[in-house]
Amino acid sequence: MAQQEDKLPDLFAPDLRLVFVGTAAGHRSAAERAYYAHPGNRFWRTLHEVGLTPRCFKPQEFRDLLALGIGFTDMSKRGSGMDHTLTPDQFEVDRFNAAIRQFRPRAIAFTSKKAASLWYGVPTKRVEYGLQPSQPDFPAVFVLSSPSGAATSHWNIEPWQALSDWLNAA
Repeated sequence: MAQQEDKLPDLFAPDLRLVFVGTAAGHRSAAERAYYAHPGNRFWRTLHEVGLTPRCFKPQEFRDLLALGIGFTDMSKRGSGMDHTLTPDQFEVDRFNAAIRQFRPRAIAFTSKKAASLWYGVPTKRVEYGLQPSQPDFPAVFVLSSPSGAATSHWNIEPWQALSDWLNAA
């Protein structure tokens, strides 16, 4: 479990276009205090490749994405590491729901099926990629393939491109 000082801060502001939602900070991200900081993670280059950012940002620049209307959070702020190492009591669905309802972004994007399954309360195998059916009093929800290097066999850029296309059309 991460120490208090290892947690990544939420990055929220009113009227964001998008909030990315991870499961929990990886050990590298927690240590560097930057989202998606492992060099094998595709997150930052994918944002640029699909047109969500004008350039390829570095993990340490994550706060700069607020100016682009993009925020960050995780389903667990009390744990860090690989998804399978986290315990159910480390996930904070109610905290997440309250923050999203408070800040009301246009869309949220879970960066893994695991993060989405925690929110939906269903097994991961029941979660599909892409735009999800609308939820009452909640922004549009997308589920993306995990950009983690550990999930390479499940990588698919198409849901990321669909998110970008949806945001740019909205």
